[in-house]
Amino acid sequence: MRYLPLDDEDRALMLARIGASRIDDLFADIPADKRLTDLIDIPRRMSEMEVERRLSAMAARNVAAGSAPFFVGAGAYRHHVPASVDHLIQRSEFLTSYTPYQPEIAQGTLQTLFEFQTQVAALTGMEVANASMYDGSTACAEAVLMAHRLTKRKKAVLSGGLHPHYAEVVGALADMAEDDTLRAPPDVLAREDIAASIDDETSCVVVQNPDFFGNLRDLAPIAAAAHAKGALLVAVFTEAVSLGAVRSPGEMGADIVVGEGQSIGNALNFGGPYVGLFATRAKFVRQIPGRLAGETVDADGRRSFTLTLSTREQHIRREKATSNICTNSGLCALAFTIHMSLLGEAGLRRLARVNHANAVALADRLACVKGVSVLNQFFFNEFTIRTPRPAKDVIEALVEKGIIGGVPVSRLLPKSGLDDLIVVASTETNSDDDRAAYAAALAEILS
Repeated sequence: MRYLPLDDEDRALMLARIGASRIDDLFADIPADKRLTDLIDIPRRMSEMEVERRLSAMAARNVAAGSAPFFVGAGAYRHHVPASVDHLIQRSEFLTSYTPYQPEIAQGTLQTLFEFQTQVAALTGMEVANASMYDGSTACAEAVLMAHRLTKRKKAVLSGGLHPHYAEVVGALADMAEDDTLRAPPDVLAREDIAASIDDETSCVVVQNPDFFGNLRDLAPIAAAAHAKGALLVAVFTEAVSLGAVRSPGEMGADIVVGEGQSIGNALNFGGPYVGLFATRAKFVRQIPGRLAGETVDADGRRSFTLTLSTREQHIRREKATSNICTNSGLCALAFTIHMSLLGEAGLRRLARVNHANAVALADRLACVKGVSVLNQFFFNEFTIRTPRPAKDVIEALVEKGIIGGVPVSRLLPKSGLDDLIVVASTETNSDDDRAAYAAALAEILS
């Protein structure tokens, strides 16, 4: 029997108490075309063995990233994750640990969080980092809210090179808080004058580097323009490996740095779970969301760790909390930390160089295909190409030839008119044979 503890009378009483006329009112913020109108077309009951068969058949329709030449990026990247990472995070003391509600007895958890924070601060060129967030998009939105608190202003300017998902998350929170968000149009060639949009009401300007289209940007002039108006620069990245080669956001004057850490230690998993990175200047530490693990000594002078800052609604009054995100991605953060420890600085820089070289090699090959043009002048391991046919059709044709060729821009920006653009990524996992196969298949499709 299905476990349904509430009857119709119970539901009516609950709805009346909160002032809703029907259950659908609770989902009014979800667009109508995204809501199911009926039950999913699957049998109401099946045996365990039948369920296994059905789900296995559904899963078999997917093409695993490792089973074909794979060039998808746009915020989620395929990198090699050493087997030792998975082995270590599956140890029971790591796999079962959760939020350190009693930090004095969670020394192992606190130490791993402290090491994670240290690595993130070093990578981003900032002075302090928190103990992770859900993912890059929510970290970006939290950075905007933090900038509002610091500047006492309510307007955020979003670059046209910001990942569309990140911009949408920022917009969703802004709508709920009745804040003002100015989202610039898509900036394919990194030519926007974002500084011109910064005024005396702006709390922050949000710029991604490398941006959604793969362009590398100099954040220093934007930081200077923002600071001249009393605003903050929020620097965003979606590819953490790029920090092994690209000048750090902190060096370029960023006030808050946020991004996605999936590239390091965390394999592609159908969209998650991922780990949000969040770093800032020490002077802003009181407004940082989430929690901070700190290093100290105990009564006997031994090295120990503690929760230095926990400005979350689970620890303090809701109205005093800096974030209503009530947990972090602890296991993903640990995977990040282990992988970073195995790489070290030299290893990360070497990995970044290989990524860049592979992307350059692929761009050179694709640029030789008739009708294809590479739009980026400078990029890391991701770039945008223009094709003479609609990008979504080209990608589907590539799939038929066993090539996962990238992400059509129209998939993430459906009303932008950029239907002929594909964002392509090439990491250390791509071989020269993969790149040759891509170029050959693309040439055949467009011939």
